[in-house]
Amino acid sequence: MKWCRFELPTGPSHGSIVGNDVLELSGPPFEQVNYTGRTFRFDELTLLPPVMPQNFYAAGRNFTDHIDWANHYHGMTLKVPQQADIGYRSPNALVGSGGNIVIPKNSTGSIEFEGELVAIVGRKAKGLTPENALDCIAGYTLGNDLSERDYQKSDSTLWRAKNIDTFKPMGPVVNTTLDPTQQVISVRVNGQQASSYSTSKMIFSLEHFLVRMTEFVTLHPGDVIWLGCDGPTLPALKPGDLVEVVNDNIGVLSNRVVKA
Repeated sequence: MKWCRFELPTGPSHGSIVGNDVLELSGPPFEQVNYTGRTFRFDELTLLPPVMPQNFYAAGRNFTDHIDWANHYHGMTLKVPQQADIGYRSPNALVGSGGNIVIPKNSTGSIEFEGELVAIVGRKAKGLTPENALDCIAGYTLGNDLSERDYQKSDSTLWRAKNIDTFKPMGPVVNTTLDPTQQVISVRVNGQQASSYSTSKMIFSLEHFLVRMTEFVTLHPGDVIWLGCDGPTLPALKPGDLVEVVNDNIGVLSNRVVKA
């Protein structure tokens, strides 16, 4: 099943995607699927982020090639982590496919993309095991973890570098059935492929993250876990650029870059 979240005059709604039709749902299809009877055309909808999470988690340093590239290109001294590490992002930064990425007026740093697979939690979870960890996941979508590198150098908590309004595009749809370990994630800038990698190269699996996280925190329906990216994150984005995160099983997360 594929589903999406979209804007109507009455507010956000959800829908199951069948071809180019979207069958409206009464809510996110986590525990059950209830149809309202209304149908819309997918290509006529304004897409929203598939969920607005209560908690927004991001895997830290989960691909070795990306660590090596960051050390070489940005002069960092990152090491391959010995255990799974989790960061937090802010939902204020989320924007749907088709929305603009807005660079702040006083930004002086390189704006870099990170195309990622995103897991969406569909049920409350605590104390998961490797055997049942994926049972709490409702599906998968795409994310673009944008960074402003000058802010990243100066702000120890990354509150600006990672959480600027519109700096976390997410979508376009949710696929409930794919294998998170066998996905190819690509990024295109102005139609040219800029990066491509396989999620099979993750240092820590999604199951590992879920088990480690739920030892300490409770996951809630709608929470998201961004799983990191691999390889380089260039070219740096500039106003006018179209950046797309692509996966054959999910679709294309597409956003235009503008200056505030």
